[in-house]
Amino acid sequence: MSDSINAELLGQIRARFHHVDTCPYAGRRVYLENAGGSLTLKAVTARSAELGSLPDNEGRDNAASKALSGFVNQGKADLTTFLGFEGGVVFAGETGSECIFRIIRTAAMQSESGGSIASCAVEHPASYSATRIWAENTDRELISIPFDTDTATVTPDHYAAHVRPDTRVATIIHTSPITGMVMDVRGITEAIRAISPECLIIVDGIQHAAHGTIGLADVPIDAYVVSPYKVFSTFNDGFAWVSDRLSILPHDRLAGKADNAWELGSRDPSAYAAITEIVEYLVWLGGQFTSEQNREARLKAAGAVIACHEHELIQLILSGRDNLPGLESYESVHLIGRPGQQNHEGVVSFAVDGMTAQEVVAELAKDDIRIHARVDDAYSGNILRPLNLTSVSRVSLGHYNSQEDIDLFLSAMARLLSR
Repeated sequence: MSDSINAELLGQIRARFHHVDTCPYAGRRVYLENAGGSLTLKAVTARSAELGSLPDNEGRDNAASKALSGFVNQGKADLTTFLGFEGGVVFAGETGSECIFRIIRTAAMQSESGGSIASCAVEHPASYSATRIWAENTDRELISIPFDTDTATVTPDHYAAHVRPDTRVATIIHTSPITGMVMDVRGITEAIRAISPECLIIVDGIQHAAHGTIGLADVPIDAYVVSPYKVFSTFNDGFAWVSDRLSILPHDRLAGKADNAWELGSRDPSAYAAITEIVEYLVWLGGQFTSEQNREARLKAAGAVIACHEHELIQLILSGRDNLPGLESYESVHLIGRPGQQNHEGVVSFAVDGMTAQEVVAELAKDDIRIHARVDDAYSGNILRPLNLTSVSRVSLGHYNSQEDIDLFLSAMARLLSR
């Protein structure tokens, strides 16, 4: 079998998604804003419409109610398979950010009193803000771990230098949606555990989940959070896995429910059914690259080929090809990260001399290229300020993007910079 996404398979992939190259409001465009929301699988919206039309709820003695429970149970099983963790529980929340806040609050409130909570400024504000709030509310010291501004990453050594034996809670981001860099979660976890063995470790996987396998089944973390709108689904719920020991810490739940029950009220069955459609798609994709029949093997194969295809596109953005200069070729373009750095994952962020990021986005839109500007605000300021930047333009891609998409982006950049 082939070990890469060829043109024929890419066509099949793109056919499974809505609005690949056309926006219903703006017309033709190249979509390079996947970190703000991935393209959506047609199977997801079809299933969501089917289930969303039903008035029935779970727990009733009728066929529709029982069918909905089946979709929810299958979705939970598929989410567990997708994430790959043993034990613990998975649950749906309002959003991924809401899940992160709830988990951090519980970890902080129920940990041994005193001590410290650790997080890093390279993290999304969901975890960076929550650790600040709950360190203050539980009278703990907040440890703000610095990150390497040259590589835009935080490393195990950074954590080892700042975590203490009394650190009760620590957070890690798997991939930054601003810098585009994937972090060494395994190494960071080992560094934390070596110093504070009982620390509750919470990982934000929201940006990473669509770009390869999770790959943390044997890493002793306590929570992992994803948002399906970044993994080929609609804007609906956020989802989280929590470990056995974290799941039974006292938290908001209905009296009489099991100690490890985390969902509050009725959840949207179509959100769980969407997880199943996502997993089915990835199983299909993985089946193009392995003869193995089990879902786990096919998911792993899909993750590997997604990561490989996206890496090739990232390298094209950075280095260019033929007569198309990459972003590294321009003196007026300043990339986050070092030249030649290999741990970009789905995102390249950059600044242009003499232009704001918003101006770059607007100019590229004239050439039907859709990217996004991140600015010094509640969502990005904690990351941009250490980098001495007030804004960056962000190109973010998915495995359904093509070399032609990147060629069009680089051509538009060449025209913009020549002006």
